[in-house]
Amino acid sequence: MPALPPQVRMTPRSGRHLPRALAPVLLPVLSVALLTATSLVAPPAAAETVAPVTVVETKSVYGTVEARDRAPARARIGGTLVERAVSEGDLVEAGQTIGRVVDEKLALQRDALQARLRALQAELDNARTELGRAEELVSRGIATQQRVDQLGTQVQVVENQIAAAEAERAVLDQQTAEGAVVAPIAGRVVAAPATPGAVVMPGETVVTIAGGGLFLRLSLPERHADLLEEGASVSIAAEDSVREGVIAKVYPQIENGRVQADVEVADIGGFFVGARTLVEVPVATRETLAVPADAVDTRGGVDFVTLVGPDGPREIVVLIGERLPDGAVEIVSGLRAGDEVAQ
Repeated sequence: MPALPPQVRMTPRSGRHLPRALAPVLLPVLSVALLTATSLVAPPAAAETVAPVTVVETKSVYGTVEARDRAPARARIGGTLVERAVSEGDLVEAGQTIGRVVDEKLALQRDALQARLRALQAELDNARTELGRAEELVSRGIATQQRVDQLGTQVQVVENQIAAAEAERAVLDQQTAEGAVVAPIAGRVVAAPATPGAVVMPGETVVTIAGGGLFLRLSLPERHADLLEEGASVSIAAEDSVREGVIAKVYPQIENGRVQADVEVADIGGFFVGARTLVEVPVATRETLAVPADAVDTRGGVDFVTLVGPDGPREIVVLIGERLPDGAVEIVSGLRAGDEVAQ
C-alpha cells in the first residue's frame, strides 16, 4: 500500500481525511462551541422570590425657614429716634439697648417741675418758721393755739405738695428712661423699619428680632391633612446632601385650603429666615413589586428580567417604575408575586 502524503491525516472514526493545515483553526472553534453549550445548560447562580413591598409615597413641597419667636422691639414713648445701634443681621441679647427715643418735652416738663419744687421748698421753710414763732408766742401767752394749728396745717399741706411734685418728677424720669429701646428676646435682627431721625409713636416697631431657634414651616393641600402624622420622617434637599427631619407639629386650622406643619431639622443654619428648601413629605403608603436593580437587563430600550422555572430560565419583558431607597427597582407590570427572579 502506497504511503499517504504528509499533508493528509486519516481520522479514526469517519475515515475521512482532515488536512493538517485546518486543525489549528477548527480546534479553537470547537472549544468555544462546547463552552457555550455548557453555559446554556448551567443553572443560574441564585434566585430571589418576588414579594410585595410597602412603598411610602411622598409629595415635594417647599418649606420656609421660620423662627420660633418673632418679637418686635417697640418704642415705649413717642418722640424722635436719635440712635439705632443695630441693623439687619446683627445678633442681640435679651435686654440689650438697641436704640434711643428722645422726647424734648419731657426735659422741659422736668425743668418746670424742678422750679416748682424749689418754690414749694421755700414756701415750706417759711411756713415752718412761722409755726416756730407762733409756738413761741403761745408759750408767752401772746398768741392763741388756733394760730399754731393753722400754721401746722399749712406746713403739712406744703410737705404733701412737695411729695406730689417729687412723684411727678419720678414719672418724668421713668418716661425718659423708657426712651431706650431694648431687645425683648435674644436672636437675630431680621427687619429694622425705623431709621434714626424719624419720628416714632408709642408702640411703633423699631426692629424685629427672630429667636428661639429655627424650623421649617410646610404648607400642603388640605387633601393631605389626614395623611400627615407627627413624628414622621421627611427628606430635605441640601446643597450637597439630603438631610432628615421630623414632623413636630400639624396645625388643626386649615386656611385657604392648605394645612400647616412644622418640621424639626438639625443644623438648619442660623442666618437666613424665610429661605425656602425642597422637602419630601410622606403622604401615603402602597404595596408594589420590586426586584434588585442588577436583576434588570436593558437592551435596545427594553427592560428584561430572567425568571427561573421548572423548564429552565426564560426572559420576560417588564415595565419598571421608580427606584426605591434600598436600591431596588419597582416593577409596574410583567411580574407576579411568587415569581423566581434570577440574579
